[in-house]
Amino acid sequence: MTKEDILNGQVLLIDKPLNWSSFQAVNKLKYALKNHYDLPKKFKIGHAGTLDPLATGLLIICTGKFTKTISEIQAQTKEYIGTITVGATTPSYDLETEVDATFPTEHITDHVIQETIKQFLGEIDQKPPVFSAIKKDGKRLYEHARAGEEVEIQSRKTTIYEFEITRIALPEIDFRVQCSKGTYIRSLAYDFGLALNSGGHLTSLRRTKIGDYSVENAATPDDYINQLKV
Repeated sequence: MTKEDILNGQVLLIDKPLNWSSFQAVNKLKYALKNHYDLPKKFKIGHAGTLDPLATGLLIICTGKFTKTISEIQAQTKEYIGTITVGATTPSYDLETEVDATFPTEHITDHVIQETIKQFLGEIDQKPPVFSAIKKDGKRLYEHARAGEEVEIQSRKTTIYEFEITRIALPEIDFRVQCSKGTYIRSLAYDFGLALNSGGHLTSLRRTKIGDYSVENAATPDDYINQLKV
């Protein structure tokens, strides 16, 4: 790959590590590419769809003229695998915050789980988590949440194309889901727990695909940077 390739546009497939923000991953690559290829200070680079710090997996980073395709990539179907832990909820719907309530799980059988999935297939209404980056009244929702402010969140339409349970070892339920742009898997975990007449929160998440792009072809930021040095 040459300097011209980067400026003309590249799609880089990155496997985002746990506890990294998407911004961190982009920044690390930005400085590595800038220094390696002696690129202009303001060369274009950005990612096509945020991953939470507690999620791992496919982060698509576009450079140069390909940054114009970011919204097109973001609109494609996404696939995730992960774990929902039932019997407890957290305010953030994941492990970012502590458990705030516990619920019974004795009534949850494999049959009940498989039947409950059906409620979540197709177009559904979903409320984003209060701990999310969506803006309301000029502030991000997580800023309202951390300040202890109550905000009303409007539900949104989203589509779940596939929702498959891959392992049941209560309180853990592993899943694979294919969904449309704008789906919050944390909200899906929370709503799934409610639908089971219990509670639920997301305890692991990995994005495996965006459209035809797969994490199988991705490299971690450090691996990618090391390849540049070879």
